[in-house]
Amino acid sequence: MRAAAALALLPLVMSCASLPAPPALGTGAHYVAMGSSFAAGAGIGPNKPGTPERCNRATNNYASLLAARLGLTLDDQSCGGATTAHLLHAWDELPAQLSAVQADTRLVTITVGGNDLNYMGLLFTASCDPAVGMTRDGDTRPCPALPPAPSDPDYAALEGNLVQIVRSIHALAPAARVVFVQYVTLVPEQLCNATPIGEDAAQQARVLAHRLAQVTARAAQESGAEVLAADAFSAAHTVCDQQPFARGFSPTAPGSGAPWHPNAQGHAAIADALTAMLAS
Repeated sequence: MRAAAALALLPLVMSCASLPAPPALGTGAHYVAMGSSFAAGAGIGPNKPGTPERCNRATNNYASLLAARLGLTLDDQSCGGATTAHLLHAWDELPAQLSAVQADTRLVTITVGGNDLNYMGLLFTASCDPAVGMTRDGDTRPCPALPPAPSDPDYAALEGNLVQIVRSIHALAPAARVVFVQYVTLVPEQLCNATPIGEDAAQQARVLAHRLAQVTARAAQESGAEVLAADAFSAAHTVCDQQPFARGFSPTAPGSGAPWHPNAQGHAAIADALTAMLAS
């Protein structure tokens, strides 16, 4: 059933049709996963041994599921809080995520950009209960004001960084297939108990998510990467749907993920779609 569902997603995962047919991935092929907490799998399962504490790389994130399924050699560089700058450059004690790419790398997946635009900052701030406040580092404070919406220069800077990332990968690994995995859809048109945010914040989040997806698609087209349209195939699996691919701001359950992040089911669905995409 899962394979059939993945095949059904094929129209949603094709991108950059003008590209030549990519080389087949052989068993043991070197695979690098990059990105933010949406790639790392924050809160969906135990962390991988040796994972830096702040990165929260789950053993069952989509990259790990894909690598196990296809027999790939995975170097998972994803890390919670990462921006595009942290793929390109060192981040305190962490090396640039790009540093994992080798001449023989054959696959790179990337989910990044939300933190460049303060996507999670918007949703967490909007979810703050004024009667409780926001707790950080043991200190409870009043709920802050919503952050401003990203500006056009913010989106332009993000697009430029995404293009630079792909071009850097291709310079290091000319045979690598690079796939941007879009962010899953979080906020539906109709809000629910799992989305305790106002309509103004909800609309700001929807617009941000839409423009993030557009920027990512343009960067892929410009740089010769591909796109897995996780935003499209998760649109009927928002935090308010019966089979959500993400958790809203709601009580936890095993595998539910961090608030406003993909859950275990979301990561499994992405792995299914990637499997179908890479087989095409």
